[in-house]
Amino acid sequence: MRSKRTFLLFPILSILLVSCQQQEQWIKNSNIGEALGTSYSIIYLAMDSLDLKQGIDSVFQVVNASMSTYIPSSDISRINSGDTTVVVDAMFMEVLAISREVNKETNGYFDPTVGILVNAWGFGPGVERSMDSATVETLRSFVGLDKIRVTEDFRIKKEAAEIQIDFNAIAKGYAIDRLAAFLDEQDLQNYLVEVGGEIVAKGENKIKSQEWVVGIDDPQITLGRQLKITLNLKDEALASSGNYRKFRIDSLTGQKYVHTIDPKTGFTKNSNVLAASVLAPSCAVADAYATAFMAMDLEDSIALLNTNEILEGYLIYLDAEGNVIEFMTPGFSDRVSR
Repeated sequence: MRSKRTFLLFPILSILLVSCQQQEQWIKNSNIGEALGTSYSIIYLAMDSLDLKQGIDSVFQVVNASMSTYIPSSDISRINSGDTTVVVDAMFMEVLAISREVNKETNGYFDPTVGILVNAWGFGPGVERSMDSATVETLRSFVGLDKIRVTEDFRIKKEAAEIQIDFNAIAKGYAIDRLAAFLDEQDLQNYLVEVGGEIVAKGENKIKSQEWVVGIDDPQITLGRQLKITLNLKDEALASSGNYRKFRIDSLTGQKYVHTIDPKTGFTKNSNVLAASVLAPSCAVADAYATAFMAMDLEDSIALLNTNEILEGYLIYLDAEGNVIEFMTPGFSDRVSR
């Protein structure tokens, strides 16, 4: 799957084994590799040495078979190509349901049907087009989650053949949730799953007798890496999105902007938001909102974060003078390592 640009978040973990008061010996088991067009690192603690790579690979395979736009035989690719015989699975239905909820909460700024515009403007893998108002209006007519529905026999009905569904802004987070569910099925209580910078943390890092610690990259560092902050996580998901290395300078004002597509107008819009990080109960939800906050107006994003009871957020943006400003909800601030 296409990997959108995101913060790189990584666990700061010990490889040492220590004993707790009951003399339990926790063993660090891990698997690393490539999947969904990015890298993954999965760490799970147990009393025994384990290797769950086969099961982990199977999770990636079933998610890809359902939602990868880069696999021609996947369900979503067949639907996009006009195959009306596809019966979608429970995963597809769940991701679509989450997408509809986030679409509603963000006033349409999260929309998995916007890919046709992203490609046309030259920000996606598709063919860039010469865009004018008429072209934008034509393509915009093929954008909108209200233009697709699920039939009683679990087939996708599109209002127009040109409509394209793209779950790339949520499927990676959802895959992490499925990996977490797989680890739960193995009766594992302490693990850290990271795929392309998105994370689910459960339990604690028992080896170090502390919560899991992860880092968020500084968006102002364009060469190499430097942490902006570190967080303590337990039983929650973290996702980030950012366009901070793809920007333009306004020739009149000298202001730096990142390009985003406004799904409501079909046009590109100037955004002063450099990056967004979201904590949520599931990684799919965190992933979707982090993406939406890159397209929404800053004030609307802050208002949503201040009122939504399941989200905590961290936004990095530029003020009118080009200064870097940070907004952090109290709950997010509480998780920052001191």
